[in-house]
Amino acid sequence: MKVREASLLMGAIAEDVSAELFDKEITGFSIDSRSVNAGEVFFALSQEDYARAGFNGTFADAHEYIEDALAKGAIAAVAREKRVRGDRKLTALQDRLLLVDDVIAALQMLAHRVYEAWGKPVVGITGSAGKTTAKELTAHLLNSTGSRVLKSERNYNNGLGLPLSVLRMVSEGRSPEQFDVAVLEMGMSSPTHEIQRLCRITPPDIGVELMIAPVHLEYLGSIENIAAAKAELVEGLKPGGIAILNADDEWVIRMRDKHQGRTVTFGMENPADVAAKQIDTSHLGLVSFRLQTPLGEAPATLPMSGRHNLMNALAAAAVATCFELELARIAAALSTAKPPRMRGEVLDFAAGFRVVDDSYNSNPRSLINMVRTISEGGTNSRRRIVIAGEMLELGPDEASLHRKSGREIGRAGVDVLWGVRGLAAEIVAGANEAGLTETTFFETSDEAARAIVKELREGDLVLVKGSRGVATDRIVTAIRKQFPLAGSDDEGEEA
Repeated sequence: MKVREASLLMGAIAEDVSAELFDKEITGFSIDSRSVNAGEVFFALSQEDYARAGFNGTFADAHEYIEDALAKGAIAAVAREKRVRGDRKLTALQDRLLLVDDVIAALQMLAHRVYEAWGKPVVGITGSAGKTTAKELTAHLLNSTGSRVLKSERNYNNGLGLPLSVLRMVSEGRSPEQFDVAVLEMGMSSPTHEIQRLCRITPPDIGVELMIAPVHLEYLGSIENIAAAKAELVEGLKPGGIAILNADDEWVIRMRDKHQGRTVTFGMENPADVAAKQIDTSHLGLVSFRLQTPLGEAPATLPMSGRHNLMNALAAAAVATCFELELARIAAALSTAKPPRMRGEVLDFAAGFRVVDDSYNSNPRSLINMVRTISEGGTNSRRRIVIAGEMLELGPDEASLHRKSGREIGRAGVDVLWGVRGLAAEIVAGANEAGLTETTFFETSDEAARAIVKELREGDLVLVKGSRGVATDRIVTAIRKQFPLAGSDDEGEEA
């Protein structure tokens, strides 16, 4: 895509931009001046744009970094016209500025128009947990048929990440004709109709609802509000779209009433169109089961841990059936899937211990799911150690939710619990109430990291579960720096 086309699609004012710049090919799109690459267009976001787009928090004015972005090789910047007018520093750069009323709205409009011109199927995936894993599994299954899949980058699932993912179709020399289907995460964290907005950018042909859990309660207030916000995906389906619903989640299955078209269900406990039976989770890093679909049933394996990941796989299989993939092909593709980084990765170390890295995010449901996973799959371990970070954005009941999680951990059959930062002290207290005495609380992830490298022994199984905001990933980094992985010749990885 050239600068001229992008400018027209956004409705930008570019009075002082030269014909030479208009004819330049754009290599990509960036919202971060620190990582902008040569040939990219930089979007200068500001507090006013964030507020109008429904984002929580206070943000820096990226107009202050336009000069830096251009110096690093950005060929142009999208800026708010009212912010530029009268600013001598920005006015001097106006020959490289595309001026708009709202920079976030311009980014979203550009992505929407790229989507409209492309016009192929979109799979939207939402849920309180599991979105990234389900997205990766869905893309993996569709790729197995030869479909060329555009998928969300990492966990890019909000009003910035989704349009940036769509714009990968026209970045680095790509063209929309190179893609047959898009698999996009759609997330939300506030009561501002975020998913509704995302559905306007890329209206889904298929909408997947994974599960509803108490996350973002700080902003949403109640589980009912969370369910209503997630249901915007079903409500935003294109006419004739397909809703894929978790039959085992009472909040999700109620969304059937919000959709007049075709519904496909998945589950393990309740009757469902796509189901798993004869489930074996006794081997950490592997789930064996019989996959049942409207086309029949077949034995299947998933090289991931836990029933929660199996549910994500069933959601992906349900999408695959909508694309009329053969049952044998679905089962074969599931057997070669891999977990995304920091989302249940099982790491085997040469010293004879194992670490389950689930340090990307955490909430009460996902924490307990992972604890149960190591309890079921780690029966041969010398010790089952849980390192649980403080859980964020849980609202006014956050202390009780942490303590309740601790009580469940204390009854789950683990041997050691470490809590990390803030309200993780309540997790420890709850576990003590349930009878678990081998517990410790650390103020920071760095303190826990220094302690665990001295504590690890052959036969240990360690779950590291937390959020990036608590930096529990540093614990895994410290372990990998100190100890080589099994089959590695290195003494350890660099941090």
